[in-house]
Amino acid sequence: MLPTTLGTESIGKLLRQFAIPAIIAMTASSLYNMVDSIFIGQGVGTLAISGLAVTFPFMNLAAAFGSLVGVGASTMISVKLGQKDYDTARKVLGNVVSLNIIIGILFTVISLLFLDPILYFFGASSNTISYARDYMIIILCGNIITHCYLGLNSAMRSSGMPKQAMAATILTVVLNAILDPIFIFVFDLGIAGAAYATILAQIVSLVWLIISFSHKDKVMHFTRKGFRLEKRIVLSSLSIGMSPFLMNVTACLIVIVINRTLFYHGGDIAIAAYGIINRVVFVIVMIVLGLNQGMQPIAGYNFGAQNKERVLKVLKMTIIYATVITTTGFLICEIFPYYIARVFTSDENLISEAVVGMRYVVMVFPIVGLQMVSSNFFQSIGMARQSIFLSLTRQLIFLLPGLLIFPLFFGTTGVWISMPLSDLLATIVALVMLLYYLKKFRNDELIINL
Repeated sequence: MLPTTLGTESIGKLLRQFAIPAIIAMTASSLYNMVDSIFIGQGVGTLAISGLAVTFPFMNLAAAFGSLVGVGASTMISVKLGQKDYDTARKVLGNVVSLNIIIGILFTVISLLFLDPILYFFGASSNTISYARDYMIIILCGNIITHCYLGLNSAMRSSGMPKQAMAATILTVVLNAILDPIFIFVFDLGIAGAAYATILAQIVSLVWLIISFSHKDKVMHFTRKGFRLEKRIVLSSLSIGMSPFLMNVTACLIVIVINRTLFYHGGDIAIAAYGIINRVVFVIVMIVLGLNQGMQPIAGYNFGAQNKERVLKVLKMTIIYATVITTTGFLICEIFPYYIARVFTSDENLISEAVVGMRYVVMVFPIVGLQMVSSNFFQSIGMARQSIFLSLTRQLIFLLPGLLIFPLFFGTTGVWISMPLSDLLATIVALVMLLYYLKKFRNDELIINL
């Protein structure tokens, strides 16, 4: 698909063309994390699930640095393609690789030096530290691979190649699903086997992405000069990517508070229950994020071309579809929580705790789609500060105080209650903010320079 079609093709058709591959890719991505959890839970045990849950803040932190580069750069690529500034778009592509390598190396070295203290701080106990350590050592050693794979995959989607980006993700998922049981059961590597499977699968997809961007006949391709970091590109990318970065950093902090609070009130079982709930909710969230990724190049391109009608139309359609997705997830989790938890473990105590938590966590999911789309919309058109504010509102302003207060009175139930309450309040804020800026946009009072 040529980038220019983003400004001429039917919005509904474009959203399907971009969103469906992205949704499939993001769902597949969440599923390969879920596959890891299922194999670990059924093959290694309950404590291993708890150990894996302890690594979630680490994974969020790694994702934060990856999104700092990848999301910001992808937005710039979309906008520059809309402005027909192809030379700058190609420079952004090269800078994605360079920045991910630099940040990936620094993150890996620092994390490995202080691994055990970090894991204990994240909620590990003497029973789960070995599982968490074995998993994270492998993941951290492959961190550069992960960053580059995610960054180039996002760039490919924003460059008008959603199907290719989807194919890269599906390839990763399929390889991971094949390698997981081999490394965990056949080679008897336990939880480390799941980590090996993840990294090896990403290596294969990364090679394919590099080859795809090496064809000089394509609008978007690597250039020798593109790998040289340019101050303007770096600062703009990091500024736009600051929203998802801070969102993931705060998510990391929140998960630390959740893990430590759950351990205090319910022990390793409570942390393991959260690990199951997190994986399930993650699938629903990733589907919406896939939809957002489909919206991003369309909104970014048409905003760059100052086509207001098309920008508003893609926003409206994305909100509607997101609401359908989150409502469906709500119904499934409320009706079938036992069977969902049973997929991960046969431990009845763990299942019981997971069922209670799951029903609380998804309580207001039918309305959270609007909040998620709103934050991404501002990000897609380069309004970094507004996107950052919405990202932080749910986590820091509403969720963190709830996690500090409610468990004092309700124990582990207080942790579960905090999540839907913060979702409700954050959605109200997002709605008010979205309506305010859409009014300015319609009145030609909203101009962003990247």
